[in-house]
Amino acid sequence: MNKLMSATARCLRAGTAVCLPRRAPGRVWSAPAPASARFLCAASDLQKDLGEMVKKDKVVVFMKGTPAQPMCGFSNAVVQILRMHGVDNYAAYNVLDDQDLRQGVKVFSNWPTVPQVYFNGEFVGGCDILLQMHQNGDLVDELKKLGIRSALLDADKESK
Repeated sequence: MNKLMSATARCLRAGTAVCLPRRAPGRVWSAPAPASARFLCAASDLQKDLGEMVKKDKVVVFMKGTPAQPMCGFSNAVVQILRMHGVDNYAAYNVLDDQDLRQGVKVFSNWPTVPQVYFNGEFVGGCDILLQMHQNGDLVDELKKLGIRSALLDADKESK
């Protein structure tokens, strides 16, 4: 019951329900919400779902296409960077399959572009941030915090 009340309150705060008083005192009824209001309630559900999605796996990528077939250069760059570090086991969500997901993830992270990378439920950034972390060595450290040993550490040992 408590979940229902908090979900209802969240939708009301978002302006998704239209409550109009009936002629009988003390009674109210809900008129059908306009399409934009229904979307807002669905959007709040999506935001909750996104919160669960990014926490489910150590590494999560929202991208255009799939790791096997990226559909934009930036998504491809993220896949290649992760591959260089030996990160093959991660959750990848194709935003081209779902326009609500595509827009919802931008709202969720407050980041306007895709791809988006998350480590342990925390937003890392997009392609540019991941590339910068790769170039300055921070990505090796961040992966280590996740319990992932970067393959680049082994490549450095072999080259010496």
